[in-house]
Amino acid sequence: MAAARERGVIALWGDPAVRGLVWQSLVAVLVVWGLYEIAANAARNLAQQGIASGFDFLDRTAGFDISMSLIAYSNTMTYGRAFLVGLLNTLLVAGLGIVLATVIGFTVGIARLSDNWLVRTLAATYVETIRNVPLLLMLFAVYFGVLKTLPAPRDSIALPFGSFLNIRGLFVPAPVWQAGSGLVLALLMLGILATAVLAVRARRAWLVSGERRPVWPAALILILGVPALAALALLVIAGPPVTFDMPQAGRFNISGGVALLPEFVAILTGLSLYTAAFIAEIVRAGVAGVPAGQREAAEALGLTRWQALRLVVVPLALRIIIPPLTNQYLNLTKNSSLAVAIGYPDLVSVFAGTVLNQTNQAIEVILITMSVYLALSLATSVAMNIFNARVAIKER
Repeated sequence: MAAARERGVIALWGDPAVRGLVWQSLVAVLVVWGLYEIAANAARNLAQQGIASGFDFLDRTAGFDISMSLIAYSNTMTYGRAFLVGLLNTLLVAGLGIVLATVIGFTVGIARLSDNWLVRTLAATYVETIRNVPLLLMLFAVYFGVLKTLPAPRDSIALPFGSFLNIRGLFVPAPVWQAGSGLVLALLMLGILATAVLAVRARRAWLVSGERRPVWPAALILILGVPALAALALLVIAGPPVTFDMPQAGRFNISGGVALLPEFVAILTGLSLYTAAFIAEIVRAGVAGVPAGQREAAEALGLTRWQALRLVVVPLALRIIIPPLTNQYLNLTKNSSLAVAIGYPDLVSVFAGTVLNQTNQAIEVILITMSVYLALSLATSVAMNIFNARVAIKER
């Protein structure tokens, strides 16, 4: 009986799946034990030094101002509110930076393949120059070399639509939503949604039967026509659905309107231009990786060069472009933390900077900050993987 059990144990251990499960369980136990020891040691050290631990500090009054906030904030609010302000500022820069870098990168990448010598050379010069300049140095160049050389408020540069530009930022009219504006915005959003549905159905019809259904007439009516008629009706009945708070130039400052801070413009411009140079090379390589026979087939069907590029080459190139493009989106989001160098109040500057210095709770603050960037990176990766799966060539 004992010999039979021993042979059974040996046979069980000989199963690679069983061995793998045992070793993985052992490693998991060691990792959990190590993390516990690190946390317990940190807690003991903090207690010996009289430093508070835990996340109760998030409910304490912050006591400091933040130069830019997308939500209501004052120095009488909590550290948790300050964290939210910094997070939203980071999301704003990262989101707008991804959009601008993508547009610039695709444009420059296509321009690098142009038959026009001047266009091709200018695009190549931009890419090779920007890619070989450190990002922090580029931020300094935009911030100190361009924006900080603008005139003082008393000598503000007058721009169209009642806007002003000076060393304190770009001041533009601020919309003030009146009664009925919600209806116009709702109609606009419904129009965009309906247009998207029509575009999807038109594409399916084209793939199935080859029938082309133009979407743009319906888009003009749904997105522009219906909201415009609603706004006109509200204008006649109850007044304009939106008015504008215009900036007013004073001797020492600009009052009214909304200001785009130089720090925000600098970090957004620097990140977008820097990341766009890398995206341009990714796009160039992706387009160049499409077999020449695909272009020739498109030309044989009578497509123009632009139609062939838009309908054939770029869709095929996306399966090459998207994986490295995801890395650039992640890099842009993480590189936004360099905003602390020029004073833009992002998550690192507000939370891992000012809040950390005031509370001395380094472990909690750094842990929260790292968790936020990890969550943003994972969310970006998941979204891009879903998009990659949709554009990937599927085997029949």
